Amino acid sequence: MALNSTIYKVELQISDMDRHYYATHALTLARHPSETEERLMVRLLAFALYADERLEFGKGISDEDEPALWRKAYTEEIELWIDVGQPDETRIRKACGRARQVVVINYGGNTAEIWWNKVGSALGRHRNLTVLDIPTDTVAEMVELLQRGMRLQCLIQDGQLQVMNDAQAVAVDPVKRMSAAEAVS
Repeated sequence: MALNSTIYKVELQISDMDRHYYATHALTLARHPSETEERLMVRLLAFALYADERLEFGKGISDEDEPALWRKAYTEEIELWIDVGQPDETRIRKACGRARQVVVINYGGNTAEIWWNKVGSALGRHRNLTVLDIPTDTVAEMVELLQRGMRLQCLIQDGQLQVMNDAQAVAVDPVKRMSAAEAVS
């Protein structure tokens, strides 16, 4: 018998001072049985960082041809491709060829460091690639916010995030390993 995905409902209120983007999103996140709570919360962080009316979750873990999140133009051109974790170099290269901007949000402590040491130098040639690291302790704090029904507020200013619910707040300070040569908004 196959396991079903776990569904999470999220009301995410975003105040992004850096991009002057203010909106509330009603999100439904499906957590695949093989997906960890950490990865789910990093996907939610990715949504908060790059929130847009057309940003949507891809099939991700269950479909290798789709990212964790993406934003398409009305012409179906992929404007933004976001992967989380440590995708292999081939996947990143393909994404950079298909999308105007590619973002990898890396997390996982030592595993993330090993991944970067392995692929970092090869990724330097991709001018439309940004790689961000989320510290392990921050991801653990984000998991503490996880509930099947969540109401979260996210304040973004100077590249830093503050994610809050009624009981606690988590400060998120992504570390840029690599920044795209051109910023696409």
